[in-house]
Amino acid sequence: MRTKAVRMYGKDDLRIEEFELPEIKDDEILVENISDSVCMSTYKAVILGKKHKRVPQDVDTNPVIVGHEFSGNIVKVGDKWKDKFKVGDKFAIQPALNYKGTMWSPGYSYMYCGGDATYNIIPHEVMELGCLLDYRGEAYYEASLAEPMSCIIGAFHACYHTSMGVYEHRMGIAKGGNMALLAAAGPMGLGAVDYALHSDRRPKKIVVTDVNKDRLDRARRIFTDEEARKSGAELMFVNTSDMDNPSEYLRSLTGGKGFDDVFVFAPVKQVVEQGSDILGRDGCLNFFAGPTDTKFSGELNYYNVHYASTHVMGTTGGNTDDMVESLKLTEKGRINPAVMVTHIGGMNSVPKTVLNLPRIPGGKKLIYTHINMELTAINDFKKKGETDPIFAKLYEIVERNRGLWCPEAEKYLLENWKR
Repeated sequence: MRTKAVRMYGKDDLRIEEFELPEIKDDEILVENISDSVCMSTYKAVILGKKHKRVPQDVDTNPVIVGHEFSGNIVKVGDKWKDKFKVGDKFAIQPALNYKGTMWSPGYSYMYCGGDATYNIIPHEVMELGCLLDYRGEAYYEASLAEPMSCIIGAFHACYHTSMGVYEHRMGIAKGGNMALLAAAGPMGLGAVDYALHSDRRPKKIVVTDVNKDRLDRARRIFTDEEARKSGAELMFVNTSDMDNPSEYLRSLTGGKGFDDVFVFAPVKQVVEQGSDILGRDGCLNFFAGPTDTKFSGELNYYNVHYASTHVMGTTGGNTDDMVESLKLTEKGRINPAVMVTHIGGMNSVPKTVLNLPRIPGGKKLIYTHINMELTAINDFKKKGETDPIFAKLYEIVERNRGLWCPEAEKYLLENWKR
């Protein structure tokens, strides 16, 4: 089977290449990739090259396929797995394997397994660990986005709370509590809003902050007051850019009590310290953002740690159970991962997109591996539609869907983009 893929040969070295895949072994599975969403973790791996813990030291001679948030169809099943997997089924993948204590992961470490390829060979350890997941939903992009959504779900589950005089941690966010999502009008923050509103364990008040008016305006369009009320929650969006004392204002929204759960979505010193300032008694601060600075730090109020039982924890990624929960909630229509997506592109756009990811505004960049298409913002569909009938139709479809990518848009793109 011939495949086309984006392969990494080292630091800042991405190449689009076509090559022959070997025949699969009895304990492997051949898949066709349809979609992959670009993650900041891929950017970090590419700018570090061999210095990244998941990238093999021989990557310069045995290049790896990048991309780990992918979905597609099962094409051929090795004999070992024929009772469990069937040709034609859709799949999603949990890339955090932790196989036998190694850091190897699809999209970072394998020559024949990564999201930015037309065809892949899934190695035996993925199936052995239960990380090749059955997906029964309609759209491929939803399964791709199950991985970043699982990171959010894992963060919510990993929070914990206590009671005075009882040595017991109650896992999960405070049900019916106050939640603050700081610097959260980006893709992962919006995913967190979606999950907070539609999961089984919900806060009563959700405050979302950011300093970018355009991002906040988009968030308000996606998550209306009416939708929040239906979920039994009060949802507020706050622009803290011009506030002299944002911490004081945010605490006032809780009647001075403070927040039970605070999530920090940007590795910025002032935001982390703001999170510490607004914690209530037994408040849990989840540092969700992944910094690249190994010495990143911020001040923490240790008086409150001692006397008010405030605490800090962090999560990086979700586990397979979180991924399964994400897929099930998506299949049932309870969450909509498309809230994270702002750009659509084809295989040809991957190297430039990955290498410039921090400098490209917006949220998730969604790649369709079987087409060539320059990375295009959904907000630009209308303008491009003035001269291109395909973009005109895509604009019509997403405009009927609150400006969000959707299964109908994916289906239309895959059936009509023949360039």
